[in-house]
Amino acid sequence: MSLSIRNQLSGTVLTVTPGEVMATVRVRLTGGQEITAAVTREAVGELGIAAGSEVRTLVKSTEVALATGAVEGLSIRNRLPGTVRAVTAGGAMAGVKVAVAGGELTAAITKDAVEDLGLAPGAEVTALIKATEISLAAV
Repeated sequence: MSLSIRNQLSGTVLTVTPGEVMATVRVRLTGGQEITAAVTREAVGELGIAAGSEVRTLVKSTEVALATGAVEGLSIRNRLPGTVRAVTAGGAMAGVKVAVAGGELTAAITKDAVEDLGLAPGAEVTALIKATEISLAAV
């Protein structure tokens, strides 16, 4: 199946913590980083997700925020350090490709944000992704 979701990073499930309706799934990406996805318990069961399962994490580029400084006092748990590889700006929006350990992420952000943050190739950034915005695919 082909998807329009650009951000797809592979990893291995470390833990699954079920709740009433949702579960948190902790994944170690192939680059060594750990991220958390919040998905339905139903999806966990249907996909057979358990510790040791191989998965692909999927994140729409519009759900990736970028920070250029220290990130404190946020509820966003997923923070992946990286380096800007390319910036493609249009009239209002921009696509920013960020190299992270084990792969690449694309963030779709406003052109104003690119300018305000001074984003250019080589800039160090942290990609921020809410756990509820990460989908999982069984491999």
